[in-house]
Amino acid sequence: MSEAEHGRITIRAIADEAGVSVPTVSRVINGRSDVAPETRKRVEELLNERGYQRRRSTRAPSRARLVDLVFNELDSPWAVEIIRGVEDAAHAAGVGTVVSAVHRRRASTEQWLDNLRTRASDGVILVVSQLASPILEQLRHLGVPMVVLDPSGGPTMDAPAIGATNWAGGLAATDHLISMGHRRIGFIHGPKQVLCSRARFDGYRAALEGADILFDPELVFDGDFYHQSGFDAAAGMLRLPEPPTAIFASSDQMAFGAYEAIRQAGLRIPEHVSVVGFDDLPESRWTSPPLTTVRQPLAEMGALAARTVLEMAAGNDIDSPRLELATELVVRESTAPHGR
Repeated sequence: MSEAEHGRITIRAIADEAGVSVPTVSRVINGRSDVAPETRKRVEELLNERGYQRRRSTRAPSRARLVDLVFNELDSPWAVEIIRGVEDAAHAAGVGTVVSAVHRRRASTEQWLDNLRTRASDGVILVVSQLASPILEQLRHLGVPMVVLDPSGGPTMDAPAIGATNWAGGLAATDHLISMGHRRIGFIHGPKQVLCSRARFDGYRAALEGADILFDPELVFDGDFYHQSGFDAAAGMLRLPEPPTAIFASSDQMAFGAYEAIRQAGLRIPEHVSVVGFDDLPESRWTSPPLTTVRQPLAEMGALAARTVLEMAAGNDIDSPRLELATELVVRESTAPHGR
């Protein structure tokens, strides 16, 4: 039985058959005037022939009122920063925000999809590292605009993506430590399946190569962006016969874990070990000593994702499938010249 017989024909299917973009079909459905007459006629004929069922709504055409923001987990401070950015932009547009966590479990994801169908959300912002293909297919069937926001660096999922310049941030953090005379620089890696983790690591390696410092895999330890893995990695580094004089943790939370490992080893920051993080979470300036880190503009990324999905909901074309906001090195008191 066909999709039309099920009443599930999608905007994407109509767009593919008509040879136009999804936003163009959306503009026709919403009665917008900025569509060529011949294109409008062709799309409307296909909508009728294929039995496309318009989503029922009491809202004014082309004006979104509700956006879904979806995380794997809500147990990280950076999630709060993203929520703040999305909420600020949505509030300015008179749009509500629904925040959900799918916990990487299929049952949770399917429950969220059921809720999404019920409330007929006008757009979805995904802050997830991955979604199963059947789940993505269901989202496409719903015809809801999607934007991927990837501090966790997930795949684009055939949707516009908002990210940060992670490679440049990794380069800047490592260059800063090199400029202070450090040559043995430990690196705490984030999850290796996550794109932003690999980009930060590649920036680290590029900085070493640019300074003619031989890359030493012994100085690279695995982590997962959370405190415990930062503690374990730093403790392992400090047990090496020749421990590093500086540590670059690819998240602030892992840097905070490294702080505790250094303290328990009877060492001081930055007198014995310099530390750099990545994110610039609000807590970074209140640690002792305040943490040198790479600022990832999380709130700004959230706001841009919200504005982008609202543009898509209004039927407007998106200029770029991926946008990256600049990272910035924020130097505080956790780094000092080697041998000070």
